Amino acid sequence: MFHIILHQPEIPQNTGSIGRLCVNNGAKLHLIHPLGFETSDYYLRRAGLDYWEKLDPTHYTDWNDFLARNPAKRLWFFTTKGARRHTQVSWAFGDGLVFGRETAGLPEEILKAYPDHLVRIPMLGDHHRSLNQAQAAAIGLYEALRQTENW
Repeated sequence: MFHIILHQPEIPQNTGSIGRLCVNNGAKLHLIHPLGFETSDYYLRRAGLDYWEKLDPTHYTDWNDFLARNPAKRLWFFTTKGARRHTQVSWAFGDGLVFGRETAGLPEEILKAYPDHLVRIPMLGDHHRSLNQAQAAAIGLYEALRQTENW
């Protein structure tokens, strides 16, 4: 099993889509508060469709609470500041894929604490913004699955 960890997500539609991604691929969703929405949010439920009831995400009050109860083997932090591409990680079952807030990414103190575990998804062209959080989670998870499954 892989773990998708969302650090203070803000957009319910992204979290709903990521929930569907987790259910369809046997991944566990972890939500680190504060969230930018209520888990009863219409848009979260609409994006997650009927998958949300099958998801059972684990909630954490903050990053320290997550670290104290962290079930992931290794953590990989998705950021545009990462030097290593997501395809250069040797993924293993039990790894955690960590994504930051849609508007701000992961906090600097978290990035500084794990400099060898920062990964990026390469993008072509002159871009000013990163990929949508749900797209990034899908790209990261499917690469991890590709490396570990016989598809």
